[in-house]
Amino acid sequence: MEFKEDFFNKVEKKTKVNKETIIGLAQKLQNGNMKDEGTLREVIATLSSMTGKSVSKEQEDKIIKTIVNDKLPKNIDKMF
Repeated sequence: MEFKEDFFNKVEKKTKVNKETIIGLAQKLQNGNMKDEGTLREVIATLSSMTGKSVSKEQEDKIIKTIVNDKLPKNIDKMF
């Protein structure tokens, strides 16, 4: 799937996140081992930076433990 430049311009205008950051995160998610603690910490740090939301060490550890142990809900409705 190829995105047009206009799409990235709209996203950047709304979120202040540039095209390179979006593509880099997508590649990291696509190519990374999502069971690897280092990869997960990088993704969490990137998302935290992108959204301007801080994630405590405890929250980060809990997120990683949940992902590594396959404890994510299979049904998106159960997440909220």
